[in-house]
Amino acid sequence: MQQNNSTAEFILLGLTQDPMKKKTVFVIFFIFYLGTVVGNLLIIVTIKSSRTLGSPMYFFLFYLSFADSCFSTSTAPRLIVDSLSAKNIITYNECMTQVFALHFFGCMEVFVLLLMAFDRYVAICKPLHYPTIMSRQVCTILIVLAWIGSFIHSIAQIILALRLPFCGPNLIDHYCCDLQPLLKLACMDTYVINLLLVSNSGAICSSSFVILMISYIVILHSLRNHSAEGRKKALSTCTSHIIVVVLCFGPCIFTYTRPQPLTP
Repeated sequence: MQQNNSTAEFILLGLTQDPMKKKTVFVIFFIFYLGTVVGNLLIIVTIKSSRTLGSPMYFFLFYLSFADSCFSTSTAPRLIVDSLSAKNIITYNECMTQVFALHFFGCMEVFVLLLMAFDRYVAICKPLHYPTIMSRQVCTILIVLAWIGSFIHSIAQIILALRLPFCGPNLIDHYCCDLQPLLKLACMDTYVINLLLVSNSGAICSSSFVILMISYIVILHSLRNHSAEGRKKALSTCTSHIIVVVLCFGPCIFTYTRPQPLTP
């Protein structure tokens, strides 16, 4: 992994260097991380142990909770531990591993959210064909394709990261390793890699968000032909989905659709 650079380790600057603020960061993120992991584990255990939660919606929710737990674990524990450390050192190999995990599970969340939106579309707009279209075999194939797509995306990201040569400062102005802060440290022209990053991660976030919003607009438009009780039930489900989508894709689009300044 270290063929193209002379940097064996990096120093993560984190969210703040103030000792008191770092303690606040520790408390806040420890509580949020603990709540995220415990909540997702409860969802996973409940779905797996209940025979009544075998519908495609809960099938996809199981994998969304799993991916979210892994995604949080790829960054939060180090941030929590580093908030109590004086010098936050991460080796080159650990940094590349974090880049891979971050994008693998993050992309998996995006794809599962797309599958959940597709499931809701079929359930509401094509209820008579729902059992056939969303059979367990079809759902399994879709999840496998999501894993494969996530792996391809993360491999593309790690290939870009491995092409970056580091021969100068090793201070990462971030709380984790990702391509954006690493581009600022690379001692090369990063224009092409910038474009590849935007066209890969940025395109996945933006296009997925547009597809999701269009699907929910179509779903909400089709609810005009449903009964009042049916509309209420569908709206309650779609509203929670839309909130998750906005919270997930907002930071993603903001981060990956903006090209980083060129390295001098």
